Amino acid sequence: MAEQTCELPESNPLDDEIRAVLENSKTIAVVGLSDNPQRESHKVAEYMKGQGYTIIPVNPAKTEILGEKSYPDLASIPVPVDIVDIFRNIDAVPGVVDEAIGIRAKVVWMQLGLAHNASARKAEEAGLAAVQSKCLKVEHQKLK
Repeated sequence: MAEQTCELPESNPLDDEIRAVLENSKTIAVVGLSDNPQRESHKVAEYMKGQGYTIIPVNPAKTEILGEKSYPDLASIPVPVDIVDIFRNIDAVPGVVDEAIGIRAKVVWMQLGLAHNASARKAEEAGLAAVQSKCLKVEHQKLK
């Protein structure tokens, strides 16, 4: 498969919609969560956990991150997931979105610098909200 390039988001939920997503969500599956405290995925997940969210690491190379059991993929998670936060390269986004649709997540969240318009449209057509190229931590901090 040809390498994809990151796009500019064609659309994103409005700030009020993002606020509602964050206020009504409790469980965040972090796809590509690193156990390295210097990595952004770790910093964001640690912050969100500190804010009272349940963090579910999705990283097939690890068994535990941030004191939470890590899963190899979204389908292996035994509880409902509200937000699927993606920290993977752009080529992985379509597959992660397909998995998020498959587990009936409520939101697909592509971290800052990640935008894949076709995948966002696919998620929205399946009934999920899609946030592109925004940092979950930054958006949460705006709520304060």
